[in-house]
Amino acid sequence: MTEVSRTVSTKAILLGNEAIARGIVEAGCLVASAYPGTPSSEILPAVAKFADELGSPMAVEWGVNEKVAFEVAAAASFTGARSCAVMKQVGLNVAADPFMSAAHLQLKGGMLLVVADDPGPHSSQTEQDSRYFAMFAKVPCFDPCSAAEAKEMVFDAFDLSERFGIITMLRPSVRVDHCRQDVELRELRPPKGQVKFDKEPSRWVCLPASVKVNHPRLNAKVEEIRAAFEAEFGKYNYEVPSKKKSVLGIVASGVCFSVVSDILKGWGREDVSVLKIGTPHPLPVKMVTDFISRHPKVLFLEETYPVMEMQLPDRTGILGRWNGIVPGAGELLPEVIADILAKILGMDHPAGEGSPLLREALEGLKITPRKPMLCPGCPHRASYFSIRQALPNAVNPSDIGCYTLGVNQKAVDAVMDMGASVTMGSGFWLAHKAAGTERPIVSTIGDSTFFHMGIPGLVSAVYNRHAIVLGILDNSTTAMTGGQANPAVGDKLRKGDEGRKVDIEAVCRGCGVSFVRTIEAYDVAAGKEAVKEAWEHAKSRSEPAVIIFRHPCMLLRPQQPVVQVKVDPEKCIGCKFCINFFNCPGLVFDEKLGKAYIDDRFCVSCGGCISVCPRGAIGEVSGEGD
Repeated sequence: MTEVSRTVSTKAILLGNEAIARGIVEAGCLVASAYPGTPSSEILPAVAKFADELGSPMAVEWGVNEKVAFEVAAAASFTGARSCAVMKQVGLNVAADPFMSAAHLQLKGGMLLVVADDPGPHSSQTEQDSRYFAMFAKVPCFDPCSAAEAKEMVFDAFDLSERFGIITMLRPSVRVDHCRQDVELRELRPPKGQVKFDKEPSRWVCLPASVKVNHPRLNAKVEEIRAAFEAEFGKYNYEVPSKKKSVLGIVASGVCFSVVSDILKGWGREDVSVLKIGTPHPLPVKMVTDFISRHPKVLFLEETYPVMEMQLPDRTGILGRWNGIVPGAGELLPEVIADILAKILGMDHPAGEGSPLLREALEGLKITPRKPMLCPGCPHRASYFSIRQALPNAVNPSDIGCYTLGVNQKAVDAVMDMGASVTMGSGFWLAHKAAGTERPIVSTIGDSTFFHMGIPGLVSAVYNRHAIVLGILDNSTTAMTGGQANPAVGDKLRKGDEGRKVDIEAVCRGCGVSFVRTIEAYDVAAGKEAVKEAWEHAKSRSEPAVIIFRHPCMLLRPQQPVVQVKVDPEKCIGCKFCINFFNCPGLVFDEKLGKAYIDDRFCVSCGGCISVCPRGAIGEVSGEGD
């Protein structure tokens, strides 16, 4: 393989995720795979971009799910190549099986696992803490406090991985992922060593017998890494001592360190010491316990769970999540941390001192709060309306994606995790069957999510003859995470690297589904008929039926007819049916007049709402003066 090395001596303001991506490329990574998930979604496209710019020979690919992405990267590391897998925190749940197994192996090339956490959460079904997974698998974890530090940690994480033959985790949180910072750009490192797979079954085959040998080795590695974190990683683990006699010690990791540093500086408090921990697992316990011994009281600030606290041999007198001083849920926003500090320090300092100004600013902007909803012209809206009108008594489990917002149309009854819409549909049907009752089951899932985790559930439904209808909402992209490609699209990330489109209809038929229909999502009448027909088929044949509702995402700006619409105030009776069951931002209700109307600021003239009103009050503008 030709070695590539180009000197770069400049700085750039990068998004946190871009900084991580830049580090991955510069570090000589040869294989990077991911599944998009906010807040990690920008990393892999940025890896492809920087790989093109720097001339890296690396492979950059979307995995069909996180398990696939992890396994691809792990196998690459078996050959001696540096590899990387990227996902969000709930994505690690999907990759947990290979992650736990690979932790016991003696890796050859450095393997970095980037897991973006979402304290809050902002766009996730949980706010779980991936550092717990690091503890669970017994692998080292780096917890950056800034974009620049995240990039620097990438290099050390790869080096540490190769030094100990172990997976390393980089765990940026949402505030690090989406901050912007001036970042130093380095030269591209050439790939390390020869890429060659050596056949060593004792090393690469996970068997119970090998675990008995490898698990004690893993335990020993953890202690060696802990010692390394104590002695060698002072740039990530260090004390910021107080200038006066310290009244409080704070142990902080990740973005909490940056926040608390700013607060103390702003308050002019020089009597508080801070111990920054950038490697929360394995915790450099000696460093932490020494810090604790020198302070009258110590506060632990970390997101989201008490991971560092848990590793302490003695938590006596420690202030944190264990004793309720730090909230047990939610993001540690600056105002939350300020409130905690004010109470501990006995300061007459109100929580969120800037909130009155913020409230005043918001009032001046006259922003009308509203719940999240599907974009104007979103094809999912029409699909949900078709389903709801065809079978109003149906149970409607759905899935993870922007289409979850169909809950606002009363078309989503249950959501749990990726792919669960299909399997929950089976569970709902089985429960009703066992009880001797009949109720239609219509599940919905997106095109990307279908490939991610929906196929096994569909195979199970075919095999077990579950009478359910599955609506696949195909908008030709992975919309919720920013419009990434998926197998149904076929596009890949690197220039000149062509993929192959996978046919959803063919996949469904290959799974054994005999009833597969594809309709235009905007065609509500056709959608209603297809749903009714699918349920009759499923019920009569005791097998699943599939309807593919297809129309490109509006963010792709597809070419389509412009259909200008209006609400006839004479026909509108103010029932709010269009608002409650179609839920388009372009349809607004005037409370004073008691009438619906079209808001031209949001209407994209898709015409999808024309068939919605039961009294025919919504119609196309036919011409001038109409």
